[in-house]
Amino acid sequence: MKRSEIKKRPLSNAVLDGLESEDKEYRELDGNGLYFRILPNGKKSWLFRYKKESGKWSWLGLGAYPAVKAVVARKKAAELQESIFNGVEPETKETIRQKKIVELDAQFQQLMNDWLLTKLNNWDSVTYDKAVKSINRHIIPEFGERNYTEITPQEWLDFFQYLQDNLGIYTQIEKLTSYCRSAYNLAKFRKKIISNPLEGINEFLDKGDRGNMKHVELSEYPQLIRSIRKHPSRPIAIGLELMAMLFPRPTELREAQWDEFDLDKQIWIKPVERMKTGVIHGVPLPDQAIELLKELKAFKTESNFLFPSRDSFDKPISNMTFNVALNRLGYKGRQNPHGFRHIASTQLNNKYSSKSQVVEACLGHIKKGVKGVYDKGSHFEERIEMMQWWADELDLLIKTKV
Repeated sequence: MKRSEIKKRPLSNAVLDGLESEDKEYRELDGNGLYFRILPNGKKSWLFRYKKESGKWSWLGLGAYPAVKAVVARKKAAELQESIFNGVEPETKETIRQKKIVELDAQFQQLMNDWLLTKLNNWDSVTYDKAVKSINRHIIPEFGERNYTEITPQEWLDFFQYLQDNLGIYTQIEKLTSYCRSAYNLAKFRKKIISNPLEGINEFLDKGDRGNMKHVELSEYPQLIRSIRKHPSRPIAIGLELMAMLFPRPTELREAQWDEFDLDKQIWIKPVERMKTGVIHGVPLPDQAIELLKELKAFKTESNFLFPSRDSFDKPISNMTFNVALNRLGYKGRQNPHGFRHIASTQLNNKYSSKSQVVEACLGHIKKGVKGVYDKGSHFEERIEMMQWWADELDLLIKTKV
């Protein structure tokens, strides 16, 4: 039908379907600022006309017809009219694009990238690459997509204290706080912020001179293991016991995936990307660890992670989970996940005092350049004995109640 034949508005479905195209585009009022547009090629769509704060009229597309039905377009037009009445101007594609640019510019990772650019020509390549790697490993996953103006000093303090308690990377944390503080200073000079949330933070962080792994005495270890076994979440209990038995870095176990384990060969192969040394590392699994892993497998979901997040199968549990579990068991400030490494290291060095290199290999302190899981430099065969001894020793400690 021709538009001259339209008798009433809003336009009926028969009119919307039947309107013919003309040599030029035209628009027919439907009502409430809503227009129906017909292009020369016959395509039809909805447009909303409104007056901007500047006093100029503007158009906003609401979608193609018939994909967007009349009832939907009219509802949207009514909502837009109400928003305009309340002083809220509709967002166009351009305003949405500009808003996204502003949001991305406010992300901490963008601020950090801007700051790193100021160092690109001032630092040597090795120093620069190390800084980028450390920032991407520790800072960006936690704060990268956050608006840097909204991250509070308390959040930064809690985060760095957590890294100290669980990773023991004191020197690295001093550098990380320096990087972040300098990035905020850049924002301050650009007049994006008034104060730096990391100013003075090092006053409240440990210096690392008192030891970097909180742990109980060996005499308290049996009770700690018993407490762990009573944890209400069996998977978390298994995780903590594996932490004590295999003494990995907490991140290595938290991010562990099932395809890294061969229970028949009794080995856990830690991939390069999760190893502090940057070298693939095979861990001999004692018999007790195999039992725990088989039990844990009964809890397996669609996720490949041993300890998947509740929110996503594609992510592991939070980096705070094991720490929080120990705190709730009454070990806050006394035992953290990284402390299991210290206890195992001490006992292994006492037992195998003449094999310090093998003990170091058990801890994953393998010299760079070592290749292959079973390479002689990794002392794999000797580590089988040590790992089994430590698992047996844990059983003995618990039974004899040191």
